[in-house]
Amino acid sequence: MNRDEALHGEVLSSHSVFGAPCWVSLSARDLGAVEAFYAAVLGWEWSTGGFGDQFRTARAGGVPVAGAAEVATAWRTAVSWTPYFAVTDANAAVSRSQERGGTTAVGPIAFPPGRAAVLADRDGAVFGVWEGALVAGWEHWRQAAPAFVRLHTRDAFDAAIFYGEVLQWASTRPGGCEVHYDGDEVVLTSGGLVVARIHSGALGAAPDPALRPHWQIHFAVTDVEACVTAALAHGGSALRRGTDVDEAVLADPDGARFTVTSRAAP
Repeated sequence: MNRDEALHGEVLSSHSVFGAPCWVSLSARDLGAVEAFYAAVLGWEWSTGGFGDQFRTARAGGVPVAGAAEVATAWRTAVSWTPYFAVTDANAAVSRSQERGGTTAVGPIAFPPGRAAVLADRDGAVFGVWEGALVAGWEHWRQAAPAFVRLHTRDAFDAAIFYGEVLQWASTRPGGCEVHYDGDEVVLTSGGLVVARIHSGALGAAPDPALRPHWQIHFAVTDVEACVTAALAHGGSALRRGTDVDEAVLADPDGARFTVTSRAAP
């Protein structure tokens, strides 16, 4: 979770939208390379946040959309994109995860103005939780940043039970997320918007990390093919393209995977 000191707008708390994805962050080895690649592919502008030189905040059209932290080597974590979910109490969320077979990689750690932890569900998919103030202008973040996040997992319905209990989905309290079913997918909505999907079919022991349980970040873009071209030109790779031009799975030069999705696709 990264924060930029110069953000403007109304600041919401994780208590207001608990259970919903509230940020995405890249654990990286080289922030300079990260900045150059994502500026070329997604048009992001980068700045130093409030946590020192190891952290960066990316903006699209002036809106903060993502963070990057040069911690992959120090924390012995994989180079990857991680979604963070808003919670009312980070300690309680970590405890609920552990009670249900999840594991804790990092935290909870205090990062003013809040607290964060990095966890893995019982099938090994990594996610984060955040308690505290959200990025200012959070509604603008939802419109400018990821279209949604998708969990590729062994059993979508079993995963929905795990996350529902850990993140308090389908709560009757105001601000909570709603869970719907669309064929073999579980769909999470917040404020009427689709913010996450859970899909079955991942294989826990697969040698290919793309087939193992994981969260995939879908960034909304206006031109998928232009993103593919830029990624290839700047040392990345195109791992999969959709049957049409609405979506492509890309990897940055360090192998962190993400999806570019046409704004009209969801």
